[in-house]
Amino acid sequence: MEMQEKEKLMKTGTTTVGILCKDGVVLAADKRSSAGYMVANKKQVKIVQISDNMAVTQAGLVSDAQLLSKIAKAEIKLKDIQTMRGTTVKEAANLLAGLLYQNIRKMSMVPGIVGFLLGGYDTEPKLFELGVDGSVTRFDNFASDGSGSVFALGVLETLYQEGITVDEGIKLAVKAINAALRRDMATGNGIDVITVTSAGFKHIMTKEVDTRVQE
Repeated sequence: MEMQEKEKLMKTGTTTVGILCKDGVVLAADKRSSAGYMVANKKQVKIVQISDNMAVTQAGLVSDAQLLSKIAKAEIKLKDIQTMRGTTVKEAANLLAGLLYQNIRKMSMVPGIVGFLLGGYDTEPKLFELGVDGSVTRFDNFASDGSGSVFALGVLETLYQEGITVDEGIKLAVKAINAALRRDMATGNGIDVITVTSAGFKHIMTKEVDTRVQE
């Protein structure tokens, strides 16, 4: 494969957001999947439920992100059966980190560069960022990943307040993603928002943006 083609495959973008609230976690993401300067998919789902009380956002190479999410979901379910208890959010974060560590260090023509935001609720709401290198970072406020994260973080830094509710977090997540939609070329076509609370995973909204020229 020519170097130019390799670089084109790696020029993917997205914007994902995670917000820690006093009563749960809010996760949001845009819906555009890109390959270089081409929009590959306008309805990409970038938030995946991996257990009854946990979900992840995906940023990076789509194939690797989808496969790793499926493996994590299966491993968590198997661990729950073997231990006869629910997997904690921290245990899930360490599991995903191990998968990412192995993924980026394997020999491949196309490096599997993938990052996750993990939101979950066990004894309390928790938010983790799983770096492309397998690093684990726990956040006590908010996090953002992807090419549009710089724009989303500007909104989050300005408007986030400690102790916000999930309802307030949903509105803030939409504002943060909207900022990236307006300024980041690789972010677009809509937004998905979910929450994870003591009641479990809940899909809040899917909103698509119509970019067609009206005749």
